[in-house]
Amino acid sequence: MRLKIAGPLVIGLVVAACASMSSPPPRDPAPRPPTVSEGGDGCGAGPVQDRVGRHYGESLGEAIRRESGAGAFRVMRPGEAHTLEYRGDRLNVRLDEDGVITAIGCG
Repeated sequence: MRLKIAGPLVIGLVVAACASMSSPPPRDPAPRPPTVSEGGDGCGAGPVQDRVGRHYGESLGEAIRRESGAGAFRVMRPGEAHTLEYRGDRLNVRLDEDGVITAIGCG
């Protein structure tokens, strides 16, 4: 007699478990990345773009920092660890393996 009751009970539990395995509710879309306003940029990268392609040195770095007016400044060399948070007032100077500036931008 127990087997007659246990069979439908097991089937009911399996069906209930499958019903609860529905897909999760849709997530909100990711926020849009920060953009630079047309009136200028927050870190002053625009006026110093002519330095891309030049060999980086301390005196050049100081000149870039001064002319950009950036609130923060960092040099990013290959293989070094860097934080990933975005700061609109920070000027990033990216170098290649030879110490040549490959990009200057905010972040």
